[in-house]
Amino acid sequence: MSGIVVPASVARATGPLSPAQADAVRALHHAAARADGVPPLSEQPLLWLSDSEADVVHLLAGTGGPDALVGYAQLDVGSSTTVRAELVVDPAHRRHGVARALLARAAAEAAAVPGRRLHVWAHGDLPAARATAAAQGMVVVRELWRMAVDLDEHPPAEARLPHGVRVRPFVPGQDEDAWRRVNARAFAHHPEQGRMTSADLRAREREPWFDPAGFLLAERDGQLLGSVWTKVHPAGDAPDGAPDTAVGEIYVVGVDPDAQGLGMGRALTSLGLTHLHDRGLRTVILYTGAENTVAVHTYERAGFTRTAVDVMFGDPPSASPARGVPLVQVNGDDTTSAPGGATMGT
Repeated sequence: MSGIVVPASVARATGPLSPAQADAVRALHHAAARADGVPPLSEQPLLWLSDSEADVVHLLAGTGGPDALVGYAQLDVGSSTTVRAELVVDPAHRRHGVARALLARAAAEAAAVPGRRLHVWAHGDLPAARATAAAQGMVVVRELWRMAVDLDEHPPAEARLPHGVRVRPFVPGQDEDAWRRVNARAFAHHPEQGRMTSADLRAREREPWFDPAGFLLAERDGQLLGSVWTKVHPAGDAPDGAPDTAVGEIYVVGVDPDAQGLGMGRALTSLGLTHLHDRGLRTVILYTGAENTVAVHTYERAGFTRTAVDVMFGDPPSASPARGVPLVQVNGDDTTSAPGGATMGT
């Protein structure tokens, strides 16, 4: 225990963190990623660190010493029924109560609204996260799969679009409102993706990876029916790829409910894969919920295989959230979304 300081306090903050606080969280995130081989925070929490419109609570565990920040949790409190959290603990300060202190404060935040539950994701399904969850009486209540395909071995199928449907690239400054309307309808039952705000979309447009040429909109008679949004992870920062190889991602596929049943989801996925293949990318990943068997089978037919799993921890299904008993989410995202994106909305 020499040199290890148990956190003296867990501070609560709302609104955007200060630049110094946000930088400290990012540094903590990168340190944990290097130690664990998997990022502890997904894309959305990192974007929300400095977002004045994000409906989140920040929990910062400190020691009061020079290396003040030893743990961080972000709580998405935008829902009246569920609080979703992701957390990270400094590798040098683990097994000393930091995670327990953050989870206790997170449970208290959830309990502020009667009957509200707390979900906590664990990216990578690491043994330490399982042990922490088990100690809190939590079980796995959801799995998010990362799947990957080798496009040299499984070339994209030809996209078969319904009659009269045309595809064009997204135009920044023009298409945001129409895309958000369809996205909200396509993911009406999706707790994160379905309520993506204008600020969330603009934040992604400012990211270095954003490329409107890989954000394809399918329209008929000027009406948006669906879209496929792709992303490229640069070499050295790419899951399921060699260290010197970039990897593509099917980031979001969404289809308006009125256009479902026309094969749009499969066609849009093929268009996204073709775009990435034409850019010279061999490996493409996506994320989907394990319980979304229709999507899983669609991707398996396209050559995708499971390569990683994130898990959501929570109370056993029969447990009641009364008195603030938490369902905990340790790192990750939801069933049809990546940590920060989404896949099948068809």
